[in-house]
Order: sequence, then structure tokens, then C-alpha cells
Amino acid sequence: MNGLFGLDPTASFLIIAVVVIILISVFLSFFPLMLWISALASGVRISIITLVAMRLRRVVPSRIVNPMIKATKAGLGLTINQLESHFLAGGNVDRVVNALIAAQRANIPLVFERAAAIDLAGRDVLQAVQMSVNPRVIETPVVAAVAKDGIEVKVKARVTVRANIERLVGGAGEETIIARVGEGIVTTVGSSNSHKDVLENPDLISRTVLDKGLDAGTAFEILSIDIADVDVGKNIGAHLQTEQAEADKRIAQAKAEERRAMAVAQEQEMKARVVEMRARVVESESQVPLAMAEALAKGKLGVMDYLNLKNIEADTQMRSSIGRPDAPADGKEGQ
Repeated sequence: MNGLFGLDPTASFLIIAVVVIILISVFLSFFPLMLWISALASGVRISIITLVAMRLRRVVPSRIVNPMIKATKAGLGLTINQLESHFLAGGNVDRVVNALIAAQRANIPLVFERAAAIDLAGRDVLQAVQMSVNPRVIETPVVAAVAKDGIEVKVKARVTVRANIERLVGGAGEETIIARVGEGIVTTVGSSNSHKDVLENPDLISRTVLDKGLDAGTAFEILSIDIADVDVGKNIGAHLQTEQAEADKRIAQAKAEERRAMAVAQEQEMKARVVEMRARVVESESQVPLAMAEALAKGKLGVMDYLNLKNIEADTQMRSSIGRPDAPADGKEGQ
């Protein structure tokens, strides 16, 4: 006896079984029957047509139905449309539902619209609710400030903050809190007359920083600021004075070098002028023989007068040679 399409009955049965399994798989992929049964058993009224429509809208039904089951059991009163619209907007439905349940248990007023807005803003709404119940401690890096006496003071603080649900959307983050606390520390230490005042009363920093209202415009509420460590650093004032004295010294040396260079230049200029004046004297002396020759030629100077003049010059040179300390013992010039 031939089976389907003339095949063996066993082969025909296997083919039919495979086709039936494929059809059931396709049916269950579009009709999540088990998920629908689970929802009905949990008290979530949702039709199978709605689940199929989610498939057509490219929404994973389990990511909507499972959080809806938790919300229904917690008595939140959410709807399928709210969860599906948040999922289509790119939000995390499961995290929002968990945050709403945690807020309800902690008696924190939080509605679905605000929780969805916080989630779409990129913040972890569940972590924010947990931080509202259990405040978080933020430790600042070491902040260095200089008191009026020039001594450096290094301060490390611990800031206890609690999430402010109302300001999570649009509020500044932890970096702003740390920056403002660091600014308050620098201001407080800088306004102290001595670093000893800060060491004796470190709570002065806490009081001053808290009075400034540093949590304004942030997503947190500052509960307390505790000084974890205070250390004395370098003597910045003395270091700056040393650098200033060194700079003044270099300026004075530069000015002295400038004056020395000007004096050297002036000395060289005077030497040049002396050489120039000697050249003029030599030039003038070279004209004396010419003038005497002209006087002899014109009869204004006699021969005896000329000889007397030469004798006077020779006598003058002899007296000058004798008067020099290095003159020879015999009164003669060295050859």
C-alpha cells in the first residue's frame, strides 16, 4: 500500500510530522500561547490578537507582558499601551517597572510618566530610587588650597548625597557636585588667615561649603560634607618670594651688564677720539718744517735763529731723557 505521493507509509508519516511541527512553530511564533496563558493566570487581561499585533509592530511580547505581570501583582495600575509606547521609544520597560515597585515600597512619590522620562534621559531610574532610600557617599580628590600665610593645605572630603527624583531630568551630575565642593574648599582655606585655623577647625570647611547651597540645580541633595583628611603641604608663600627674589636678581644683573656694556662702549669711543686728536697733532707738527722753510725763504727767520731753536730742542730732549727713571747712567739713549 502506497502512502502520500506514492511514498512508503513510514516516510509519509515522517513528512507529515515535520510539516505539522513547522506549522506549530510558525503558529507559536506569531501566537505566543504560553505567554498568553501565563498572563491570564497572573490576572493580566490581554487578548491573543494584541500579542500578534505586537509581533507585527516588531515588539517582543515577553518584554511587555512580563513587566506587566510584575506591575499588576504590585498593584501599580499600569496599562499595556503605556509599557509598549515606552518600549517603542527606546526605553527599558523592565527597569522602569522595577523602579516604580521600589518607589512604592519606599513610599516615594513616583509616577510612570516621570520614571519613563528619567529612563529616556539616559539615567538609571532604579539606581536613583535606590539612592533615595540609601544615600550615596562621593569622595572628592585631594584639593590643594593656600591660606593667607602662604602655607598649602590639602583636603579630602566625603559628600553624602541623596538622589532628587524631581530634578533627575535636566539636573547636573556628580561631577558638578565634586567641582562645587572643591571650589568651596579652596574659598574657605584661602580666606583663612593661617593654615592653623583650618587644622584646628576642619568643620569650618563643612559649614562654609554647606551654607553655599551647592546642590542647587543638580540631581542630588547634599546631606552632609565630612572632612576625611587634612594635610599640610608646601610653603607656597616662601617659594613664591624666593622665585620673586631670583627674578629681581636676574633683572638687576641684566641692568648691571647693560651699564657695563655702555661703559665699555664709551671707553672705546674715548680711545678712538684720543687717537684722532693725536693724528691731528701729528698732522699739525708735520706742517712746522714747511712753515719754517717758508720763513727762511722769505727772510722772516735767520740762520742763527734756526740754530738757536735746534739747540733749545736738543737741550729739552736731553733734560727729558735725564728726568726719566729708566734713563742710562751715562746720560745716553740706548741705541
